[in-house]
Formats: sequence, structure tokens, C-alpha cells
Amino acid sequence: MKEKIVEVKNLTKHFPIKGGFFNRVIGNVQAVDDLSFFINQGETLGLVGESGCGKSTTGRLILKLIEATRGEVYFEGQNLFALKGRALREARRNMQIVFQDPYASLNPRMNVGDIIAEPLKIHGLAKGPELEKRVGKLLDCVGLASYHAARYPHEFSGGQRQRVGIARALAVNPKLIVCDEPVSALDVSIQSQVLNLLKDLQDEFGLTYLFIAHGLNVVKHVSNRVGVMYLGKIVELASGDKIYAQAKHPYTQALLSAIPIPDPTAKRERIVLQGDVPSPVNPPKGCRFHTRCWLAKDVCREVEPQLKEIETGHLAACHLCTTHS
Repeated sequence: MKEKIVEVKNLTKHFPIKGGFFNRVIGNVQAVDDLSFFINQGETLGLVGESGCGKSTTGRLILKLIEATRGEVYFEGQNLFALKGRALREARRNMQIVFQDPYASLNPRMNVGDIIAEPLKIHGLAKGPELEKRVGKLLDCVGLASYHAARYPHEFSGGQRQRVGIARALAVNPKLIVCDEPVSALDVSIQSQVLNLLKDLQDEFGLTYLFIAHGLNVVKHVSNRVGVMYLGKIVELASGDKIYAQAKHPYTQALLSAIPIPDPTAKRERIVLQGDVPSPVNPPKGCRFHTRCWLAKDVCREVEPQLKEIETGHLAACHLCTTHS
């Protein structure tokens, strides 16, 4: 039994909407609503879903980059939301993030060496010749050369910039890295290189990943388990093999049907969802997916389904899925 490194309990984030003459709160964007899940030591949990479903917000909440409305996040048994000051800084050393846009996340006025060295300086881990040596080693780990340290972000390609971002995340020897759509801004030909790099680094350093992505095809080869999000909630959570072979939730089935098949002669029935994603300001009653679900029943429109185990290790939030005995 693997040890849980991250445990999320009832995590919720509502962004207030203000308006009127007195700038009062007139509503809330329900970005993340009552999420509960865990991540085991050394595994990769993939989190997928359409834009605006709350994936990136979840990652930032776990790292306490933004404050939660309610809920708890435990890292190695310690409640992160109860930490402040030095205790929080020490905990954050073990948790890093790789952002989606490798250009926007790197300071254009700093060269690559200074960018990678910055977290080492902040946490007092190295200085002088040792600092320069550590930076060179980190560049080597991500497939770059030590002379790249003198260059600036604009002198690199997108894939190389993302490697710099990964090196910066690795600098403080973290245990958990949140990968916030790390390949979505890259060319398809470069995506596989970065994914392979992340997997190799995980094997080498024993890293744990929360891997956030738009599509199931991206997380297929890197995730041990996959969680599917829709409108702020997880609707299905299982091992990668079960998700791809035996998806239970209609939304997951629709996402899988959209994955391109490399064989032009192969046929697959495409599930085309009708309508748009409802507004997170006023989500629909009952199952949040029922407005686009071709299988929806009356109970789906009235009662919100709970995320529960339907098979061993396979959870789904759907009234049409029967639980195992």
C-alpha cells in the first residue's frame, strides 16, 4: 500500500462577483466545488477536463497560491492551510509548479542561470561556486547545456523554455510538482519530448506529479490514475487503464471519443456534445452534466450525484452507474 503524500478534503473555491453602486457581492463563480481526492507517493495523478472546469485553480489551491473558500489540503499529514510564515515556506520547498506558458512564467530580464538559482537563494540551499555548479547540473538534468545559463528566455524555443521551467521547479528538490498544462503551449512534435523528460525525472528523483491537461490523450502515457473534472467537480476517478478501457461517466466517454486515432482506416463513433458548458456562476440543479448528457433521466435533473466507488478503485458521480456489492 503506497503512502498518501497529498490528501484533499472538501476543497472549494468561489470567486466573488461584485457590482452595483456600492460594489457589493452579487454572485459567485463556483470554480472548484467540494473536491476530495488523494495522491500517492511517487505516482502521477492526471486531472483533465474542458477549459474553465477548475483544473488549474485546483492546482493553485493545493499549493496555497490562492486561498480556498473552505476545505483542507494535507501534505504528508500536515494541514497546509493552517501554516503561516516560515512553516509555510518550508512546506512550499517540497511543492513546486510548472506553469502552462513557459514564456510568461520566466522573467525576461533575468538570464536562465539567475532564474534557476533564485529558489536556491531564497531557501538558502547554495551560494557562490556551489550555486553555479547546482545550476549547471540542473540544466544538464533537463537536457540543456551549462552555457545556456548566460542566455535569456527569448533566446530559446518553447520546448527549451519549458525545460528551464522544469529545472527551476527541480532546484529545491521537491517531492510534489504540479504540472499545469505543461505541454499545451508547445508544438505536438515537442510535447512528447517534454512528457518523456518529466517521466524520466520522476523515475530518477522519485517525484510525485499532479498533471493537469485538457485532453485524455496527453495524460494517457504519464498518469497512474486519472481524474475527470466538469464544472468544478470530479465526475470520474480511476486508474488510467480503467478510464481508457471502461469509462463509466458519459462525459468521460465523450472525451475519449474525441481522441484522434493514428490509423486513418479505423472507425470510431464520435460523441458530439450538444450545447455549451453551463455558467459556473449559476450551475444547473442536479447533475451538472445533465444539460449536455444524451442519457439524462429525471433523477439527473433533480438530484446531484455523489462521487462514489462503483468498482474497486473506480469512482464515478453518475446516477446511471451502479455500485459494486
